[in-house]
Amino acid sequence: MGFLKEFKEFAMKGNVMDMAIGVIIGGAFGKIVTSLVNDVLMPLIGALIGHVDFTTLSATLREPELNDAGEVVKEAVTLNYGNFIQTTVDFLIVAFCIFLMIKLINKATSVVKKPAEEEAPAAPAEPEPTKEELLLTEIRDLLKEK
Repeated sequence: MGFLKEFKEFAMKGNVMDMAIGVIIGGAFGKIVTSLVNDVLMPLIGALIGHVDFTTLSATLREPELNDAGEVVKEAVTLNYGNFIQTTVDFLIVAFCIFLMIKLINKATSVVKKPAEEEAPAAPAEPEPTKEELLLTEIRDLLKEK
């Protein structure tokens, strides 16, 4: 029974709940970005470079082996670099979107903090030394030199 109580306390802590919400929102955000990449950006990029679908790009390292009947005995070995390009583009776009989001949040936070900082009273400036203090400082410095 103690294990369940301990787990409940852990699961209900604020940080765990915040993390769970972040994971859920992140998953939804990931779907939006994936759709942006697959349905909007990649067709545009493909049109610019000749209607290429990146996911189908590959290099054949070894041709398939066929028997006398023309059936495949050993599958071809291919290097599917198109999927890597697609995944890299996805990552870069997600990273850029997160960068913009954090930049926007930081800007909003700094705008909110500025009025609070302006309302705070400024620290009083140090008063100018009097003629007597200046004279005493000068005498002290002369005595140090000797």
